[in-house]
Amino acid sequence: MLHLLRDVLRLLVLTCLVGTILPCYAAGSESDAVPENVSYQSITALPWREADHRLAYGSDSLQFGELWLPKSADKTNPAALVIFIHGGCWLSAYDITHSYPLSTALSEQGMAVWSIEYRRHGDDGGGWPGSLEDILSGIRHINALTSYAVDLQRVVLSGHSAGGHLALLAAQQPDMPPLQGVLGLAAITNIARYGKGENGCQKAAVSFMGGSPEDIPHAYQQAAIDADRIGAPVHLLHGDADSIVPVHSHKDFLQTRLLTSGHFDWLHPGTQAYALFTHKLKSFLEDENDPDGGI
Repeated sequence: MLHLLRDVLRLLVLTCLVGTILPCYAAGSESDAVPENVSYQSITALPWREADHRLAYGSDSLQFGELWLPKSADKTNPAALVIFIHGGCWLSAYDITHSYPLSTALSEQGMAVWSIEYRRHGDDGGGWPGSLEDILSGIRHINALTSYAVDLQRVVLSGHSAGGHLALLAAQQPDMPPLQGVLGLAAITNIARYGKGENGCQKAAVSFMGGSPEDIPHAYQQAAIDADRIGAPVHLLHGDADSIVPVHSHKDFLQTRLLTSGHFDWLHPGTQAYALFTHKLKSFLEDENDPDGGI
């Protein structure tokens, strides 16, 4: 009976995710509010469904991607693809699972999701530059998705937090697959500056790199984001209430859209931040001119 109730609840929530997100979450009593500045724990408590496929892009147990496909997709109507890179301060303690609700929601809205797991600091082979090398291999592996109902001509790359840093770095590489856009969600864009901070994630940046900018300046040069090297349109979406990645961390970066939200709101399908994220995704995928984000 408990399993049945759980499955019914999950189905109701997933049904809620179809179409317009915010009105569904706002339904109910007038006192119900759209979630804002949500916690990591609230993200991990959200319902999700398992990916349709898990494919290895390397020999290590952490070198894999998971593919979510929308029910509407088939070979005659392939779905646009979102490549997603999860965050977690580059640390092995935070794996791909906290991004499952996001991938589930995006697939319910008609997009395919290729979510990449990778070795992180604390994993053998993780840290700098191994984590980035994994991400590059995982992105290139989308060429193996041709047997699925995925449109590789409509691809957007996105990442959250430390995953945003890795996504932006990957987009700078000259041999990446063609992208229609790159979206950084609360992304870390200046790791040298960010690592000088005092919160736990900022301190983890130095551990991830294997030293300070003074110790290994060449490595930090390689890990630096240069927007001019990104061939696809790129936008950053950031919350002005984000205490983990303060918005001033990328004050030199153009095309930043601010929203009153916290660090994890981008991963929660009931928030205004998520609505802005999906709107921007669709504007990239549909090749629309949307300079102000549309929200």
